[in-house]
Amino acid sequence: MAENFFGLTDTGKVRGNNEDAFIAQHAWGDKFIIACVIDGVGGYSGGEVAADIAREAILEHTSKSTTDIISMMKRAFQDANEKIHSERLRVKEHDSMACVLTLAAIDIENNVFYYAHIGDTRLYLFRDNSLVKITKDHSFVGFMEESGRISEDSAMRHPKRNEINKALGFGGDLDEDDYIETGQSPFLPGDMLLLCSDGLTDMVNKETMTNVLTKKSQLEEKATELISEANAKGGKDNITVVLVHNTKSPAKHEATMPTPVKKKAAHSPVKTVHTEPDTVIVDHERPRRRSGVLTTILSLLCLGLLATTLYLLWLRGKDVNKTKETVAAANPTIDKPRSPGELKLQNAIDTFIGDTLYLSDSVFTEPILISDTIQIVKDTIYIKTRGNIVLQRDSAYKGPAFKLTSECKSVMIDSLELRDFDLGISTANTALQLNNVRFTNCRVPVQATFNFPANKFISGRIMDNAFATDSLPRTAAAPARPTRFYKNRR
Repeated sequence: MAENFFGLTDTGKVRGNNEDAFIAQHAWGDKFIIACVIDGVGGYSGGEVAADIAREAILEHTSKSTTDIISMMKRAFQDANEKIHSERLRVKEHDSMACVLTLAAIDIENNVFYYAHIGDTRLYLFRDNSLVKITKDHSFVGFMEESGRISEDSAMRHPKRNEINKALGFGGDLDEDDYIETGQSPFLPGDMLLLCSDGLTDMVNKETMTNVLTKKSQLEEKATELISEANAKGGKDNITVVLVHNTKSPAKHEATMPTPVKKKAAHSPVKTVHTEPDTVIVDHERPRRRSGVLTTILSLLCLGLLATTLYLLWLRGKDVNKTKETVAAANPTIDKPRSPGELKLQNAIDTFIGDTLYLSDSVFTEPILISDTIQIVKDTIYIKTRGNIVLQRDSAYKGPAFKLTSECKSVMIDSLELRDFDLGISTANTALQLNNVRFTNCRVPVQATFNFPANKFISGRIMDNAFATDSLPRTAAAPARPTRFYKNRR
């Protein structure tokens, strides 16, 4: 691919300093592109210091070879968190500093990107002239917008727009409670990534951003125009934009012309024999006269043979139908198509990009009839329902409603009902978390299995059951860290 990334930051029209920072460069021998947007919190000096510390930590970790991109990004975030926290304790003027950031590592050769995120900076995927928000805002207003409770326009004008509940710089273990949002997605030829600070998204709506990205212009021109749009709307905050474009050409298959078929002559049979070049001998055969009696006898024999064959086929068909009926009675699920609801649910899980999938009872208006296992193979996914959604076992189905494979590291299912299953959820490890899930008439609600290599010594223990039962829905417990603070606080 040609040069396909660009980053730009601007102070804006109101602030006197720039607390944003960004990274846009090659890594690991030009096999990857590292793109990052960092937004500092804490005033004139503190925000800039926090952003600079985070940037240096990320550059340090991305300079080292690795085979686990997600783990590397988490270590970089943890390192930045500890260093910013130490600086807060060391310098009194910086005691309120922190930062939020979004980091993407793009594998150019394999057409895939990985990301890690904390706060309200954002990562978008632009594909086929459509802009899709990948990360979620770790804020109250962000949750309200993403859950459909308020519109994008209302969120942009909300008085608590800059009130966030996650950031780097408060110390502690970031692995706790999935504090870091991570994921990966295909990055197809023609795709574009947009990473930006809230200085852009607070001023410029999704429609305007899409219109800019759709234009046939260079990345530098797109980034400049996005920042100009934010400044034209007031430029109330620092504005940072990083763009990455997959400039590979989509695979195309060349069409081949069909071979013309020569029409045969409509007259009497012709026999053509090739001898010397440019010499053709044509012999017109005359139809031979046949005996009428012989023709009649042969016709009658053919008709009799045909009738006998049809009768035998009819008898055989009756036997086959009886066999099919017997098999179907013994196993009525053979070749039974899946219900539209479960196909829609499986497709939503398979094609979802990000980590929080919202299911609405306005889409799933009736209980989802499950006749085959809903497979979950994602690293991280949070399945959240709005309204009352029920998974109902088909009467002939004996398997689990959900099956989590060994690839799953964190799966949360929230506010869902499973009804009449022999086995509700099967998981290959301890990746499963439940919140307000009801198992109605399920013989085994959850079953966890562990696969160990053969002929090896295994050590460890199965942790105590951390599930709790309640007669009423419960709300998630508040995290130990501060749940709200204001960005760019002076």
